Amino acid sequence: MAALVGPPFGITGRVKIRSLSGETGHLLALDRAVLRLGGREQVYTIEEFTPSPPLMKFAGIDSPEAAGTLRGAEILVDRSQAAPLGEGEFYIEDLKGLKVFVQAQGGPRFTGEITGIIEGGGGFLAEITLPGGEKKLVPFRNEFFGPIDTERGRAELLQDWILDT
Repeated sequence: MAALVGPPFGITGRVKIRSLSGETGHLLALDRAVLRLGGREQVYTIEEFTPSPPLMKFAGIDSPEAAGTLRGAEILVDRSQAAPLGEGEFYIEDLKGLKVFVQAQGGPRFTGEITGIIEGGGGFLAEITLPGGEKKLVPFRNEFFGPIDTERGRAELLQDWILDT
């Protein structure tokens, strides 16, 4: 996921765009994008993109009312067109499905799986589904998570007490 569609802007069907990486340069190269909203995905042709402020105009979306129907959609792009990662950064899709372990006596203990990443007011939250199916939200920050190894499909939770809340 590269960005989110915001509210309409103006009367021609343009929408505000909120880049999840904070960068918009990679969006300039796009001529098409997949929008995911409510579990449905649809390909849209991008007619116009302005980086400052970040605005997009999609083909066939020609009014503020039509643009409003896209609000909240995730803009999905091919990994080759995504913003480059900095050190210690991850694509959200790479975090989903990671097995979460906590260090315990006798070695790492499986505690659950990251099943989603949610943006909260103070940053991102990892949704961890415990073995019994219960879901817990943990701030995705260095105070709570240790090494993340997307290649091996593992994430380390530094303390398991946070799952007790």
